[in-house]
Amino acid sequence: MISTRDLSQLHDVAGLRRVLRSMAMLDAILCPEWDLRYYSFNAAWSAGEQMGSMRNGSGDDFYAYFGPAGCWLKGFAHESPMSPYRQKPPRPWPGVVDAVPADFAACLREPAFEAEVVTFCVWRRHSDSAWQMGSVAFPPGDPDPDGSAFLLSDLDGRPRSYRAWAADYYEQDVDLAAVEHVYGHRPLTAEVVARLNSEVSLGELASDIGEIGYPAE
Repeated sequence: MISTRDLSQLHDVAGLRRVLRSMAMLDAILCPEWDLRYYSFNAAWSAGEQMGSMRNGSGDDFYAYFGPAGCWLKGFAHESPMSPYRQKPPRPWPGVVDAVPADFAACLREPAFEAEVVTFCVWRRHSDSAWQMGSVAFPPGDPDPDGSAFLLSDLDGRPRSYRAWAADYYEQDVDLAAVEHVYGHRPLTAEVVARLNSEVSLGELASDIGEIGYPAE
C-alpha cells in the first residue's frame, strides 16, 4: 500500500501524471457535475505546468503539481493526528514541509495549494531515482498517522483499484474493460463512454477532454 512509509509503489513523475489523468477522465465520464468529482486534472494549469488533485468532500485532499523540475505532492487528511490544527495557531507537523527543495519552493507560496494545510508532502525531481520527503518523526500508535495511505493507496495504477473505488463511491457497476481502456490512454471513443455512462456523450465531454489533456477520437 502506498504511503509515506513506503513510496516504492508510487509511479515516477510521468507515470503518476498518466494515472491522475486517467482517473480524472474516468471521473468526468462517471460524474458530469464537476463539483461532485473526486479526481481532477488540469493539463494547462499554467505555462509549462500541470496539476492533478483529489477532493473527497469531507475535508481531505491532495494536490500534485507537475512542473519543469518534476512533481511536488502534498496532502491533507483532516482526522490525522498530524493535522496542523492540532494546536493554535495551526502549524504543519515538524519536518513535513521543512525540506522542500528550491525547485518546488514556489508551491509553498501558491494559494491554490494551501501548503500550510498539510499532513504529508513528497516530491520527485526528474533526476531523482525515488520519491523524497522530509525527516519526519511520526507520532506512535497509529498505522497511518499522516493519512497518506488513506489518500494515496488508489494511485497504484491498477484499473481494478479504480473500478473497486468508483463502484463504491458512485454506487454503480463500473465496466472494467472501459477502465482498462482509459488507463491505457487509448483514444476515448463514444462506445467506451457509453459503457461507463450511457447518459453522457463523447461530444459533451469535449471541454473536460481538453482540460485533462486526454486523447480522443
